Amino acid sequence: MNPSIEVFDERLRPIVEGARLEQLCTGAEWSEGPVWMHEDQAVLWSDIPNNRMLRWSERDGMSVWRTGVEFTNGHTRDLNGDLLHCSHGLRAIVRTRVSAGGVQADAPDEIVVDRYLGKRLNSPNDIVVKRDGTLWFTDPPYGIASDREGHRAEREQAANHVFRFDPASGRLDAMTDAVQEPNGLAFSPDESRLYVSDTSAAMRSDGSGRHHLMVFDVRADGLADPRVFAEVNPGLPDGFRLDTQGWLYTSSLDGVQVYHPDGSLLGKIHVPEKVGNLCFGGARRNQLYIAASSSLYRIVLRTEGIQRP
Repeated sequence: MNPSIEVFDERLRPIVEGARLEQLCTGAEWSEGPVWMHEDQAVLWSDIPNNRMLRWSERDGMSVWRTGVEFTNGHTRDLNGDLLHCSHGLRAIVRTRVSAGGVQADAPDEIVVDRYLGKRLNSPNDIVVKRDGTLWFTDPPYGIASDREGHRAEREQAANHVFRFDPASGRLDAMTDAVQEPNGLAFSPDESRLYVSDTSAAMRSDGSGRHHLMVFDVRADGLADPRVFAEVNPGLPDGFRLDTQGWLYTSSLDGVQVYHPDGSLLGKIHVPEKVGNLCFGGARRNQLYIAASSSLYRIVLRTEGIQRP
């Protein structure tokens, strides 16, 4: 077994057998929000303080995909393949339309939503798309707390919500404010559960705040039964993804921690830099791409990430 992988539960061993962590490239200041672009077998991700998006592919290596991106953080693909951005700078969800050749860097962006009840959002952080086409995103204050990852500003929202936006109706609903500072989020494979990370410890130097993964039951009328799924140590569960069997792979200070749906910590994939976020990619969705501080890493696992466009 690779010494960079710790197995605490034997259920994990077949998934990580023979796996090896690779550093693909480096040169960012703080890497976040990776997203797989299947059209050209590439990963896009954010270098937030440098206000740019980077690209890596096996063929081309690392390059700057866009500059002046208004401090984008999390990304995902919409059901039709459009690229959705969480923009700290614009305090908005932003869309880049997909074309015949994929999503192009020079394509114009569109504001999807930037206000709730007539007031500006805080700074959307991460986003997922449900099978019904609704967009779910978190809205903590990190992008308006300073000029490092956005534009310092006074908050207008009374709380830090998890939102649901319905593109068909144009309706934006606040689904919960039960998470102090919601960050990453993801649905279980059958979408009966929504996981949301609470990273309120990130901006508190006194040791207070939370570094938890929360889970909600998803019902037709909203979210129910909020509860702590896991407390992530060391560090924070900034961003995470699930595989098709419902196992959760989350960022932390020392790497990627893997959790079973029953809440058991199955093991850790140690990474030599603090992890911000991750995504599954590759033709078989079995390559885990890890955005960690200055670098992008990859590890090939014997599992498959939940299919997205």
